[in-house]
Amino acid sequence: MTKAPEPLVTEPSPHEMRNPETRRELRRAAVWLGLAAAMALVVVLVQPILIILAGLVFASMLDGGVRLLGRVLKIPRGWRLLIVVVLTVLFIGVTVYQAGAGVVVQFKQLQATLLIQFDRLSQWAAAQGIVPGADDLKGLAQQAMGSVGKLTSWIGTAIGAISTLFIIMVIGLFVAMEPRIYDRGLQWMVPTDHRAEFALTLGRMATQLRRLLAGRLAGMAFEGVLMWIALSIAGIPMALVLGIITGMLAFIPNIGAFISGVLMISVGFSAGVDKGMWAILIYFVVQTFDGWVVIPLVARKTVDLPPALTLSMQILASALFGILGLALADPLTAMIKVALERNSERAMEDDPQAVLL
Repeated sequence: MTKAPEPLVTEPSPHEMRNPETRRELRRAAVWLGLAAAMALVVVLVQPILIILAGLVFASMLDGGVRLLGRVLKIPRGWRLLIVVVLTVLFIGVTVYQAGAGVVVQFKQLQATLLIQFDRLSQWAAAQGIVPGADDLKGLAQQAMGSVGKLTSWIGTAIGAISTLFIIMVIGLFVAMEPRIYDRGLQWMVPTDHRAEFALTLGRMATQLRRLLAGRLAGMAFEGVLMWIALSIAGIPMALVLGIITGMLAFIPNIGAFISGVLMISVGFSAGVDKGMWAILIYFVVQTFDGWVVIPLVARKTVDLPPALTLSMQILASALFGILGLALADPLTAMIKVALERNSERAMEDDPQAVLL
């Protein structure tokens, strides 16, 4: 009597792709590998990503001007954008034409004055034993400047800065021309079930960014003009250049104000002790008025970011990404704040008791 054959194994083996366990493990591995690849790609492409973000920030500026103009002129968006761009170019052109030669001369004087003041300060500090000798101090400064990061060295040259600025303006102009196209393209990259939430968060980010930049531009104009007038009345040299620099650095709160104050006081003391004391007084009066009056009034209509959070984000962004990261720290903080607030709202909608506890 023959023995019955053993039954055949019908389920797939563990090493086959149609095995459920193998597929599950492969999906997990693919997720982790994809996450690692995405992080590596972000590190490699950090420079282009920052340039694109800067272009989006510039597009928000243009879009804010277009929307503001739309309250007065009921014309198509393209014509309003053209008016905003033409007015911006005319303003810059007229300003450069009216004060171009004087500004160039004053910038050269400012550079020479700062070098002289730095040498004097380093010699005095070395004589007092506070810091090493002047040569060692310059070597330390060169090492510090050399360790800022690849991004700073990449845009450090004049050609790199000009080309970067041109790319940012081109990206911003194209996005401002047809923002709906890029909004729809971003939504296509999100799964269908999450597109409504993504569109809501993205719209809030855009609104917050426009408000932030509107308030920042208003503060830049106010602080630059006020500083120029006050320095001119006090008779401090290079008042126009210092006003322009103060207005430009006002885009970067906290750190920008400190840098402009150092420049102003250095120029003031180069003209005499009395001018230096006037520069200190003007700096503190303008910054106090700006911090206690202008910024609160602007923040009510725009975005109120905590100073400690802003400064921490600036330090982190500048250490990681250089000067461009420092300039974009505030917009990035505002957008992250919107995303976190929306996430908190969604958690409250899903389970109010859990959030309260």
